[in-house]
Amino acid sequence: MPTSDSRPATVVLVSNSSFFLYNFHRGVIDGLRDTGYRVVCLAPTDAHSARLVDELKVEHRPLGMEGKGTSLVGEGKSLMALLMTLLKLRPRYVLNFTIKANIYSGLACRLLNIPYTNNVSGLGTAFLHDSWLFRRVRALYGIANRGARCVFFENRDDQALFLRMGLQKSTPSVVLPGAGIDPERFAFTEQPQSPPLTFVMVARLIADKGVREYVAAAERLHERYPQARFWLIGPSGISNRTAISDEEIAQWRARGVLHYLGEQRDVRPFLAESNILVLPSYREGMPRTVLEAASMGRPAIVSDVPGCRSSVLPGATGWLCEAGSIDSLEQHMQACLEMPREALEAAGLASRERIEREFDQAIVVRAYLGCMQHTLAPEIGRGRGAMSPA
Repeated sequence: MPTSDSRPATVVLVSNSSFFLYNFHRGVIDGLRDTGYRVVCLAPTDAHSARLVDELKVEHRPLGMEGKGTSLVGEGKSLMALLMTLLKLRPRYVLNFTIKANIYSGLACRLLNIPYTNNVSGLGTAFLHDSWLFRRVRALYGIANRGARCVFFENRDDQALFLRMGLQKSTPSVVLPGAGIDPERFAFTEQPQSPPLTFVMVARLIADKGVREYVAAAERLHERYPQARFWLIGPSGISNRTAISDEEIAQWRARGVLHYLGEQRDVRPFLAESNILVLPSYREGMPRTVLEAASMGRPAIVSDVPGCRSSVLPGATGWLCEAGSIDSLEQHMQACLEMPREALEAAGLASRERIEREFDQAIVVRAYLGCMQHTLAPEIGRGRGAMSPA
């Protein structure tokens, strides 16, 4: 993307983890890079930072940001480091993802007069629980959102809540189909035809994802359906106030029902070997794991909460259970165990068709480039592969 001095315009993506940008927003990264921008990912260094550089061919700059950090001194240092990095990079536009990045980078961009957007990919602990600290966090969120060119939401429940709480005022907002899915990368596969029936949950190991409810339901069902398999995939040791300890995970594994497979670089082989995805989360933006599984032809059991309920069509592509209820989750999982395979296959086909119709990542890329067009219209018009707004 040329600028007046023939150098490509810099677009910065800010997040609380490189893992998040690589796994959830590689479509946006590819779209920006292919349009001609210099793309810089600003996020804490983790195992996925090198993959942003080596595989997606963009830059990575380390960001000191701890997900559960609350120290005023530590958080002040994070904000100052972010300010100095943005001053050095002098980006033409900034795309923020995850709560802390939305707040800190949003405030920094307002101070530096850099145009930016915030992506509300979920409300997280600051909205699930209430305290003096979380009320202050929500107030800062409102200040950051009100300076954005646009706020992207992943479900209408979150958009309505922000409007009701005054957390965006007159800032335009758009509801996206999550981060979108590449239907070719997550290609459709037939349901496994031979037993055992396999449930899989793919999530960070934090309580707010409903991991404990899944484990408890699996252990109950194992007594009556010993042939069924229950898999759990996702990183432990998460920087989150509701993170599940390694000791508790070890206890689950010792009881021999749950198969904890850790964090997987590629979940597709495991989705292909499973029958049903489970995500009894307390609240989501638009759960990526449900969309990945749906693209591969797997129905899902999810909790009846904002974000999750938008990820399935109840009775067609999945089922809704009561949030926080082991009994409700167990009943739905048992119904799947007793369901004819033809019914599971039909739900899987319907899931794939919905992904192709409503959740293709090209929709998301068009939305981001369309929002940026108001600020960078001359460059976008000259860029390669430019897309119109969604």
